[in-house]
Amino acid sequence: MNEARHRGIGNESASSGSGAGLGISLLLIGLGIGAVTALLLAPDSGRKTRKRLRRRYEDAKDMLGDLQDQAEDAYERGSDWAEEKRKVMNKRVKPIRKSIFG
Repeated sequence: MNEARHRGIGNESASSGSGAGLGISLLLIGLGIGAVTALLLAPDSGRKTRKRLRRRYEDAKDMLGDLQDQAEDAYERGSDWAEEKRKVMNKRVKPIRKSIFG
């Protein structure tokens, strides 16, 4: 059992956080490469390209703002849930603690 733990088997929680960051980084790199390629191969004039880029930038900014709002809401709901569970556990543990420690 110790050998498996030493080799990293059964220890998924240590790398799960870094996997999400790596995925987001790779996504952003891919988006950047795609944007540069699209600009280099664009058949439109500079004015049309700038207008389209500005519009897409605003759309992306709005989408990121929406995602941020959703993440904040999820964080708040999770915090509320955790606080509620902490209170429930304290109510259950209090009599046990009182019987042990007096």
